Amino acid sequence: MISVNDALTRIFDLVTPTGVETVPLAQAAGRVLAEPVTARRDQPPFAASAMDGYALNSVEAEVDAQLMVIGTSAAGHGFDGKIGPGQTVRIFTGAPMPQGADRVILQEDVTVSGSIITLNHGLDVGPHVRPAGADFRVGDQLKAPRLLTPADLALLASMNIADVPVRRRPVVAIIATGDELVMPGEEPGPAQIIASNGFGLKALVEQAGAEARLLPIARDTEAALRAVFKLAEGADMILTIGGASVGDHDIVAPVAAELGMEQAFYKVAMRPGKPLMAGQMGGAVMVGLPGNPVSSMVCGHIFVLPAIRAMLGLHARPAPRAQATLAADLRENGPREHYMRARLCDGRVTPFDSQDSALLTILSEANALIVRPPNDGPRRTGDVVDYLPI
Repeated sequence: MISVNDALTRIFDLVTPTGVETVPLAQAAGRVLAEPVTARRDQPPFAASAMDGYALNSVEAEVDAQLMVIGTSAAGHGFDGKIGPGQTVRIFTGAPMPQGADRVILQEDVTVSGSIITLNHGLDVGPHVRPAGADFRVGDQLKAPRLLTPADLALLASMNIADVPVRRRPVVAIIATGDELVMPGEEPGPAQIIASNGFGLKALVEQAGAEARLLPIARDTEAALRAVFKLAEGADMILTIGGASVGDHDIVAPVAAELGMEQAFYKVAMRPGKPLMAGQMGGAVMVGLPGNPVSSMVCGHIFVLPAIRAMLGLHARPAPRAQATLAADLRENGPREHYMRARLCDGRVTPFDSQDSALLTILSEANALIVRPPNDGPRRTGDVVDYLPI
């Protein structure tokens, strides 16, 4: 067995970032920016008013001063003339500042009489003007790689970017194996169960930005497994579920080897998830996940999601951990790194009493995995422990 860190490092060694494609800005949310993008205009492109009021030369901003309103500047419709002495222009938020004006007096700070305004007492300091290029200028860049947020899309639109270079979504083929499995909605036989792992993993990888292909269940024959592997051709990653141990019916490893899979490791010193396998199969990273539902999902968080991030050109690093105060005592840990399902609330993390790797109800209620190092001693209520948000 190898350590979790060693296993993750070997998986990263198998990963190659996906190629670059260009998508319309409206379809770029949640994608990973692959190349720096350069602003094509200044923002704002002109000095603009930050308030509704009156634009004037600041030297005339004195209490009781009277000025003649000679025009209007509105958003999308600027004032074409020039402000002279004793003159002002009615201006609205976002409108271009007229030539000769460098300050906006708030509309609340004037008294209007026909086309004449009088500046009231208590004028604020102003100037309520957004300089041209105050946000960004032509040539400024949004750096890559970057997971594009809604705010990023608004910024790119302001930069006048219509099409965005992004990493292609990795294609992840998911193969559940075993004669005991049937699909949800089917009627299982006396010794059969419903295939659940694939649906959880599909949601997990799609949430990470990959494209999931849920393939048919591979029955426990070499011919059936070869046929389903054939359907996975073209994928960037192949996830098999179950059949990677050494029992009489565990045929994933030998069949994959016959098809050219070069194994990077088998078995990891962790619980749950010890019977984990990974390697290179053609152009795809192959990860053989345990069949127990909790084991496969935990391995998904620890190994599959970081690998997908690396494929998307983001940093190759472990899933981020945080710390919280333990809300219950824990016995000493064994020789394997333990990921304990737990509930995090108000900075305190409580492990569930049962850590059986077959119990999906507990996984569904958990929002954290307490991380116990190998041979970690007993922990007491109030101790600070590492956890992985899930």
